[in-house]
Amino acid sequence: MSYLHAIVAVLVTATLASAQTPKIEGTIDSHLGEPIMDMQQVFSDQRFPNIVVSLDGTVLTTWGNKNVRARRSEDGGKTWQAPITIADPGFQGGGTTVDEGTGDILTFVEEHHPPAKISVFRSSDDGQNWKEEQVQIAPDKAGNLPSMHMNEHGITLRHGKHKGRLIRPARWYAGKNDRSLWPDHYTNAIYSDDGGKTWKTSEPFPENGTGEATLAELSDGRIYYNSRVHWQDRPENTRRRAAISDDGGHTWKNWTLVKTLPDGHQHRSYGCMGGLARLPVSDRDILIFSNIDTQQPKRERATVWASFDGGKTWPVKRLVYDGPSAYSSLAAGRPDTPTEGLIFLHFEGGPKGGSQVARFNLAWLLQGQSTGDGIIPGDLK
Repeated sequence: MSYLHAIVAVLVTATLASAQTPKIEGTIDSHLGEPIMDMQQVFSDQRFPNIVVSLDGTVLTTWGNKNVRARRSEDGGKTWQAPITIADPGFQGGGTTVDEGTGDILTFVEEHHPPAKISVFRSSDDGQNWKEEQVQIAPDKAGNLPSMHMNEHGITLRHGKHKGRLIRPARWYAGKNDRSLWPDHYTNAIYSDDGGKTWKTSEPFPENGTGEATLAELSDGRIYYNSRVHWQDRPENTRRRAAISDDGGHTWKNWTLVKTLPDGHQHRSYGCMGGLARLPVSDRDILIFSNIDTQQPKRERATVWASFDGGKTWPVKRLVYDGPSAYSSLAAGRPDTPTEGLIFLHFEGGPKGGSQVARFNLAWLLQGQSTGDGIIPGDLK
């Protein structure tokens, strides 16, 4: 082979490899333009939502507290295929995770309301088929084995020396979900550097009485962690908590009150699971958060907030649904797929109960209400 032919062969191989490698992050343009918002029911019974988007743009919901099921959309959330059973019986463990290195999807199932036996199921075909596999989950430094229920989806780290790591939020129930034990509850995370075969447990979130957490990697490789409160005696127990990790999710530090973000309705001694996603925009830290936003003593008014500085401020929010609403999960679409520029909110409640998936874009959210906390960047107005 001549030198020229060799160079051409290398370039062709590189081009083909690049074409086969999914684009992970893109530009802001696809998130703007005409506002988009629609909503439809995906499940009619049971509880506990998660939602992720596969590498090729399949939207996948997981759900259930009697059996764990999934529904798939291959057209950007316009239509949904029939439910697929992952485990029966089974209890949704949250933390559904897309491995961006392989494209596999992992979902966590507990035998019943935790603490309970944990099983992990893997799909290598975008959620069409699932197979249980044996994994090892190490306890934390106190010897406590975490529970999975009921946390936001997991992520694959994209930056720094921990690139490729799988990480998802988890929690310690202190033996039981009992009010007398809430002071001993805490959230944490589990992470894997071998594609989900073995998992280590992080150190605890630096505040007890927390439960049901979310996380997102920022563009500089740090991880933003946002948690529900599960202890009525903590200061401002109806507001969310946040912390940061700069070591790939092993430790969490500098926890703060997030006074702009409500943690469920404001008449209860504990909060409500929320959703969190970072938009896949290069070099920008646009986070979307979901929860209920009401002054009434009931769970209602599913709402989303946006941050443009990695969770430091949350300047805009918009109501998604005015009626009964509860737990929620968020996922962002992927560049160069049918989901590009879209945000997907899977939440309990809606006009017919069960669960809904609301499909919207940043342009729609930007037309919402100012919170007075920070500003929207000038290039987005």
